[in-house]
Amino acid sequence: MKLGVDEIKELIPHREPFLFVDSVLEIEKGRKIAAEKLFSPEEFFFRGHFPGNPIVPGVIVTEALAQAGGVLFNYSFRDELKKEGFENAYLMSLDCCRFRAPVVPGDKVVLEVELVRRRSRIIFFSAKASVDGKKVAEAEISAYLV
Repeated sequence: MKLGVDEIKELIPHREPFLFVDSVLEIEKGRKIAAEKLFSPEEFFFRGHFPGNPIVPGVIVTEALAQAGGVLFNYSFRDELKKEGFENAYLMSLDCCRFRAPVVPGDKVVLEVELVRRRSRIIFFSAKASVDGKKVAEAEISAYLV
């Protein structure tokens, strides 16, 4: 199942310039997602990070992974969550976060996120980002349902 930006906006509250999932390449309900983000040279953060040598801030890469996790979780469980009284999930923690290579203007980042488990109001994900098949970042992500 592929999703475009309009379907993504129905699943998570993020909007430009802070929406970092362009499309969903594949999604397996309740299990995993593969999405992508193309970082164009016009991204707002490149003006200051860093002039003359722009790279995507690591926090933006991890935010993209968290957003992909949000798409996966809401795609899989939105109706169930509403019945339980939850409206959204907020990023709670990043663990074992590693940056392996810089992401630069023009890179298309593939975001792969797996749902590990849900414990009450806490959701756990395992995530990695890659460019041209090379891992650029990885993290264990948790989110809190509100």
